[in-house]
Amino acid sequence: MKHKDGKPITHPDKSSRAASMAIMFVVLFGLSFYLGGIFCSEKGKFVTINTQKTAETFKGSAVATLQVKSNSFPECSIDYQDYTPCTDPKRWRKYGYYRLTLLERHCPPIFERKECLIPPPNGYKPPIRWPKSKDECWYRNVPYDWINKQKSNQHWLIKKGEKFLFPGGGTMFPNGVSEYVDLMQDLIPEMKDGTIRTALDTGCGVASWGGDLLDRGILTVSLAPRDNHEAQVQFALERGIPAILGVISTQRLPFPSNSFDMAHCSRCLIPWTEFGGIYLLEIHRILRPGGFWVLSGPPVNYENRWRGWNTTVEEQKSDYEKLQDLLTSLCFKMYNKKGDIAVWQKSPDNSCYDKLAKETYPPKCDDSLEPDSAWYTPLRACLVVPDPKLKKSGLAAVPKWPERLNVAPERASLIDGGSSSAFNHDDSKWKNRVKHYKKLLPDLGTDKIRNAMDMNTVYGGFASSLIKDPVWVMNVVSSYATNTLPVVYDRGLIGTLHDWCEAFSTYPRTYDLLHLDGLFTEESHRCEMKYVMLEMDRILRPTGYAIIRESNYYINAISSIAKGMRWVCHKQETEDGSDKEKILICQKKLWQSSSNRRSR
Repeated sequence: MKHKDGKPITHPDKSSRAASMAIMFVVLFGLSFYLGGIFCSEKGKFVTINTQKTAETFKGSAVATLQVKSNSFPECSIDYQDYTPCTDPKRWRKYGYYRLTLLERHCPPIFERKECLIPPPNGYKPPIRWPKSKDECWYRNVPYDWINKQKSNQHWLIKKGEKFLFPGGGTMFPNGVSEYVDLMQDLIPEMKDGTIRTALDTGCGVASWGGDLLDRGILTVSLAPRDNHEAQVQFALERGIPAILGVISTQRLPFPSNSFDMAHCSRCLIPWTEFGGIYLLEIHRILRPGGFWVLSGPPVNYENRWRGWNTTVEEQKSDYEKLQDLLTSLCFKMYNKKGDIAVWQKSPDNSCYDKLAKETYPPKCDDSLEPDSAWYTPLRACLVVPDPKLKKSGLAAVPKWPERLNVAPERASLIDGGSSSAFNHDDSKWKNRVKHYKKLLPDLGTDKIRNAMDMNTVYGGFASSLIKDPVWVMNVVSSYATNTLPVVYDRGLIGTLHDWCEAFSTYPRTYDLLHLDGLFTEESHRCEMKYVMLEMDRILRPTGYAIIRESNYYINAISSIAKGMRWVCHKQETEDGSDKEKILICQKKLWQSSSNRRSR
């Protein structure tokens, strides 16, 4: 065969060409992964990362492992002990106060990212173990006196000696949270029989409501914004209660539609009827059909409470009527009411939505807005109508807890490649894996590990396999992966969408265990390993663990970076002895800031 100019075409040896292409692929893959680190590190200040390639020929194919040479990461200033990169009060002045936009996620650009280790507060101790931690924590672990002074009359917490005590008080439950929830259960009998399993608490305070519900078999995501003084979410997690940083503002909450069985607001001061009712529209979206919305505080019981709210009875009556009208237009019905607590129920089916006129306000959302899209998705003043094809996702149709944990949800079949058999296979696989993990990490399944995170789950199999242990798991689904989070919620577990190229919405030192399964294999084309590892170090408690399950290509590089973060890691075999992947069991050391040591 010849070119057009008549010169012959020579054919290179096929085996050498295949080997060259394989090695070139490895080189390009490694360079693309670390190129950002080369250009963004500062000389002499941060870890130096060099990528080397090693290849050995095995049966005609190139096998390589990523090698990383790292030095120790420096300590951040002690001023960063409560650093939350994407909700940093130091950056708030850049954003407006309109609808509290400044409290939303605003992540720093790559050239402003910290490449240092967040120090613990002076005197930090390993947290008190669950369930004792629900009632007390070490003061030095969350040394914020401001919230104690501001909320002393509401009995949120009391400082006593070296500890903060949590008596279970709150703005709307001065006699204690248990009495408050008892009254709520009388109004909502579904809280007692396993019908209600997942709940959302907006403006959670120190999460006393969510903490009390844990004893009643209800798993709550407690939500509060990053505050300049209060650190409410950090208190909640220090107590061992699920919580994340968040605010209903201009973006959707990071949850799919039809997720929660119940949502709650106890004097959370959210202006529900303003801006076209957009905040209540978001609550409607994330509540499953037949779910409950509970409100205590203004304007409920305005007839008896208006004097204490620095307003007039006429204003409060008007606010209540506006709220009732808005809820009616969203197909909510008053379910029950007593004293300071009012309960509305979302329509259990689509009959109400079918009757809404086309010119009604708020209008129905059109097909351009995916109901489950929830990562940096703007809030819109429109009504998300549940998919009429879903017949078994309403509160009355899903199995009661705990049966729903092991039943393949209806929405599993709507996922690309998903099915009941795929769900059951995943569950069986994780039962086997977690059994093996407990041999490698004996603390797993004991009271030494309370707050856990599965950093890239599919159906929540890891969390399901730990359901009988004294642990709760935050299931994270990548915002760039197939959205399987609806399945996680349908089976009675909790989770959030997230992009691991950014910082997670939590305070430092808030998780006892981080688990990841192939995260770097899946996300290395987008997220630089160094920054993901530093974020893991930020949110992991001192003496906490990481279970890292990865391909052989990445395992040595992960181990090298972990060593630079003062972690101690041991490589282990998988449960089936696979040559393709290994397990790293790592523990973060407890260390004190050098500035604290010098001040002694």
